[in-house]
Amino acid sequence: MTSQPKGFDTLQIHAGARPDPATGARQTPIYQTTAYVFRDADHAAALFNLQEVGFIYSRLTNPTVAVLQERIATLEGGAGAVCCSSGHAAQIMALFPLMQPGCNIVVSTRLYGGTVTQFSQTIRRFGWSATFVDFDDLAAVEAAIDENTRAIFCESIANPGGYVTDLETIAGIANKVGLPLIVDNTSATPYLCRPIEYGATLVVHSTTKYLTGNGTVTGGCIVDSGAFDWSASDKFPSLSAPEPAYHGLKFHETFGPLAYTFHGIAIGLRDLGMTMNPQAAHYTLMGIETLSLRMQRHVENAVKVAAWLEQDPRVDFVTYAGLPSSPYHDRGLKVCPRGAGALFTFAVKGGYEACVKLVDSVEIFSHVANLGDTRSLIIHSASTTHRQLTEAQQVAAGAAPNVVRLSIGIEDADDLIADLDQALDRATA
Repeated sequence: MTSQPKGFDTLQIHAGARPDPATGARQTPIYQTTAYVFRDADHAAALFNLQEVGFIYSRLTNPTVAVLQERIATLEGGAGAVCCSSGHAAQIMALFPLMQPGCNIVVSTRLYGGTVTQFSQTIRRFGWSATFVDFDDLAAVEAAIDENTRAIFCESIANPGGYVTDLETIAGIANKVGLPLIVDNTSATPYLCRPIEYGATLVVHSTTKYLTGNGTVTGGCIVDSGAFDWSASDKFPSLSAPEPAYHGLKFHETFGPLAYTFHGIAIGLRDLGMTMNPQAAHYTLMGIETLSLRMQRHVENAVKVAAWLEQDPRVDFVTYAGLPSSPYHDRGLKVCPRGAGALFTFAVKGGYEACVKLVDSVEIFSHVANLGDTRSLIIHSASTTHRQLTEAQQVAAGAAPNVVRLSIGIEDADDLIADLDQALDRATA
């Protein structure tokens, strides 16, 4: 492709992909292979020494996955990306080069319930810890950072409540103290929000969701901005200090803006093995080709459904930042100028029991533990995805017992409203 900048719609189809040199196939082939033949012994040695880029073994690299990595990195405006087996894998992979026993991360209270559990419980087994803070309280964010903090983590549009993070301000805090900001951009996608443009160092995705968009495969991705100076302090020895497994190679000194990406493949995937399979990459590549078209319809439908719910007497409140009444509406226009996504919650009069009846009464909406599908989805987070949390944690995360989460799909919006109308009738009778 020429050097002239391309639009998002063009890049989502073409970035990273070229006709197959062996066959001329226009769609990226599924390279369903475990290993790759070396040209000779010197070629093999160069690959294993990270002196040459190429394919060794599909736990590390695969041509189909490589196209997906380049495409997502391009759409996010990053230097490089590493794909892996799920969004949760991406979060662990993102932290892996940064953390050591005794280190901590400062994270938003408004996170997906599984992430809250991962950060409050699971990472303790690595000797890591997380401090949860309301990211609207900037003084509290700064106060939570100490000499052992290695990253700040938030979601651009938080799951489940649709809360929009002030990314530029949080990035300013991270930059002031010399820490990377990691942003989960799953709910927004790079079509609605590009966190790197607001100062994020790393962007993570559950590619399972909107990027794939069809509910077929799981996957994750970490995108590196390439802008962070990993050698500015001694906080990140995995990237700045000699690596024993590669004869003393220093990743940042050797690979510069691609240091984090190379480490993610050469160390992260090598040792953690959280590999994306090539068929999953293929499905996600096909999904991304229509990302902008789908997100436009997702947002259009979400605005219409949320506005209807907001005026319904059976509903206490709606959390969607795309509504003018939302306290995050102005922030949403700044951070996500193309729309505030299609994920939000609403409170049902009648509380927990009414919510349970509601999800049992829908007909078009699917009651599943997923989001970002072309189909509209519904779930009662307090009894499912956020069930492991205390009620106080549920409320802080935007998943109180009286709220239901919606992921608005691309069906006819009037049909979605009619379905919610009849379900609310049953739930609040």
